[in-house]
Amino acid sequence: MIGPRQALRLFRINWVLLRNGLDEVILATHLFRPLRWVLYLSPWYWLRGELPTYPVRVRLTLEDLGPIFVKFGQILSTRRDLLPDDLAVELAKLQDRVPPFPGVQAQALIEKAWGCPVGEVLDAFDVVPLASASIAQVHTGRLKDGTQVVVKVLRPGIEKTIRQDIDLLYTIAEMAERYWPDARRLRPVEVVREYEKTIFDELDMQREAANASQLRRNWLHSEMLYIPEVYWDWTRSGVLVMERVYGTPVSDVVRLKQQGVSMKLLGERGVEIFFTQVFRDNFFHADMHPGNIFVEPSGRYIAIDFGIVGTLTNEDQRYLAENLLAFFERDYRRVAELHVESGWVPAGTRVDEFESAIRTVCEPIFEKPLAEISFGHFLVRLFQTARRFDMEVQPQLVLLEKTLLNIEGLGRMLYPELDLWTTAKPYMERWMRDQIGVKGLVRRTRRNLLSIADQIPDLPLIAHRIITAYDQQLRRPVTAHGANGGNRSDEAARGASVRALAGAALAVCGTLVLTLGSGPWLQPQELGLALVGLCYLSGAWLFVSASRYSLRT
Repeated sequence: MIGPRQALRLFRINWVLLRNGLDEVILATHLFRPLRWVLYLSPWYWLRGELPTYPVRVRLTLEDLGPIFVKFGQILSTRRDLLPDDLAVELAKLQDRVPPFPGVQAQALIEKAWGCPVGEVLDAFDVVPLASASIAQVHTGRLKDGTQVVVKVLRPGIEKTIRQDIDLLYTIAEMAERYWPDARRLRPVEVVREYEKTIFDELDMQREAANASQLRRNWLHSEMLYIPEVYWDWTRSGVLVMERVYGTPVSDVVRLKQQGVSMKLLGERGVEIFFTQVFRDNFFHADMHPGNIFVEPSGRYIAIDFGIVGTLTNEDQRYLAENLLAFFERDYRRVAELHVESGWVPAGTRVDEFESAIRTVCEPIFEKPLAEISFGHFLVRLFQTARRFDMEVQPQLVLLEKTLLNIEGLGRMLYPELDLWTTAKPYMERWMRDQIGVKGLVRRTRRNLLSIADQIPDLPLIAHRIITAYDQQLRRPVTAHGANGGNRSDEAARGASVRALAGAALAVCGTLVLTLGSGPWLQPQELGLALVGLCYLSGAWLFVSASRYSLRT
């Protein structure tokens, strides 16, 4: 049920839609569809002149409706699997810029969060904000030890404002699904739910601080990326205190060139940073638009604003890498199989039909020069195609797609000749080798052994108990008829059991030697690997031998 406040807000939304020439949206609803003919009798309809394109009108409408709708449009622009390309590109232009609220009010909010006057923590505090956005605004200050910091504080009453607009968005989305046939394909309620989670996550400054700390730890002492330090003693759920950083905005290409920064190096580093975050760290900054990136004179990137980060499962990491590699080898069959294996599309999907659809999408891409092929647009097209086969695009994949598009746009803005494939392919191939090679086996085995480390000393006792149980089971009474045959059968069964247990023991030994073994008896390394290989081969032979007996009997 729509309350008076929501009704008033809906009236204003309809007025803004009319003012920006989106009357067709209003007249497409169930309520106003019978009155569509009235529009054509209105002089205003015929005298309003030529209108901007539809995507531009949508962007202008969202800007007029306020910061929460701007934020919604920005997030909606990442759902390129749902939106037409021209609309997604236009929504990506939305700027999260709103007038600042009074600095004195910001200071009062900070003091309330700290439980003490600002002067007890800071030697200096600038009430004039450094930056202002829809969720929070930033002020500068100086700690007692002289450290320059920025203090990020949430807007007063922002949570209540967001909740009201979210409820209204749900109402609009539900009405759209009910009365607008095209909206059902776009799943507006699902999109609003995703937006709700994202924006409320951004309201927690401690969550953002934790994201920043993790990223800083991953890139500590790096020459490619710098993450400012978080000062946890003065960070609260509504206030974030971080080291102040200085650099040139990445979009100021002229100034960067004047500083002697290599554009080629910057472009390549951006790609490497992205793939390192995704595949090495499995923790990536998912809001890397130019406003959040600065550059030092040395060419090192500086990142800020860590409210949105993304992670992938180990399976998604591997399938993503294999998908990209298969794509550039034009192995569309493998791309289709990977989607089924990963569970991205239903298990009953016809691989041959999916392969044909992927080929239709991908072949035109290869008509372009290699340096112009876009990973991001490949993922967009892939997800759009997969949706026809009932693929549910997961939020982490949407964040990945959005971040990749940002990185590609940034890289080619800095260095238009950037060849992303040449830059990224060796990294992905190296990562795949590490995952499926000896190093990957050792790493995964060590990780798995941690969960059973306390049981490893008991393995000999466990093996002894199993052998004893098998021996007792096989000691069946021998009857007079066929006694010799029965004895031979028992002996063969006991032999198969012993071989199976011995094989298991050798496999366990091989795993322990590979992961925990050290000392002079394992030197050189080749000798150790040979010993491990011998353990596994012997174990496998014994298992096969035991299995053959089981099949015969």
